[in-house]
Amino acid sequence: MNRKTSATSPQQPKHSQAELQKPWTKAKPAAAKTAGVKAAETKATAAKAVSAKVLKQNRQEEAKIYGENACRVAFLQRPQALVRLYLSEQMAPKFADLMKYLAANKKAYHVVSEAELEKVAGSQHHGGVVLLVKRKAVLSLASYLTQNGRKKQDCLLALDGVGNPHNLGAIARSCAHFGISGIVMKDPELLAHGAAARTAEGGVEFVEGLSCDNLPLALQLCKQAGYTLVTTSSHGGVSLYTTALPAKVVIVFGEEMFGVSQSVAKSADIALQIPGTGKVESLNVSVAASLILGEWYRQQQ
Repeated sequence: MNRKTSATSPQQPKHSQAELQKPWTKAKPAAAKTAGVKAAETKATAAKAVSAKVLKQNRQEEAKIYGENACRVAFLQRPQALVRLYLSEQMAPKFADLMKYLAANKKAYHVVSEAELEKVAGSQHHGGVVLLVKRKAVLSLASYLTQNGRKKQDCLLALDGVGNPHNLGAIARSCAHFGISGIVMKDPELLAHGAAARTAEGGVEFVEGLSCDNLPLALQLCKQAGYTLVTTSSHGGVSLYTTALPAKVVIVFGEEMFGVSQSVAKSADIALQIPGTGKVESLNVSVAASLILGEWYRQQQ
């Protein structure tokens, strides 16, 4: 009996259900597919890390200013430094020009609730407006003296341990009012603190924060540049109102409880006392600064 013989067909590859439904799709080897996913994940992780780093750096270079007058003066003095604006619906009409400027320069502004403003500012005392700005560049005292050492009339403040933002803001406000050039301090960026800027009512825009690592050494540099060193004392010294103040001075104010340090006090050329009834131990440091700066300003006119 004859048997029909048939050629043996080669074994056909097995296809997945997905491949059968999409025959136009070429399946990738599993290993290559896994490698591609891992590469994409690695790239995404790296991009995320770079973005986080850039964001952190930007935040370090930015400062929050809040309060109507502080924000208004920042806009007028440094419009190129503006980053973003948050304000309440009630304050929007007062800052229509600022919003127009931001829109024209493709920068954002947001009309938000009081709760959101408090969250952005980190304070209840935002006054209905918060402005994010680039920090002012910090100038070293040495650089300032190089640029201004030949001035015949100049007044600088030096702060020895004063760090309360409200006191700093009040001092900056008085400095701006009486035309004081700069404030010597170890951490000038404290002047950019939201509470300090609000209390200064825009004054921080007109005063340079001058950095120094060692205050006694910094004061010696000032003396070498022709400045007279003036300190204050509630227990001694000569009367502010009977003393001729030099045209070129550095006035040092210390932390309220302990005053200026001994090393600074020893290097003083003049120790001033603000006359009063004696019923209180001393004046707030910002009030004392205002009185002395006002007297220096009056004498130089």
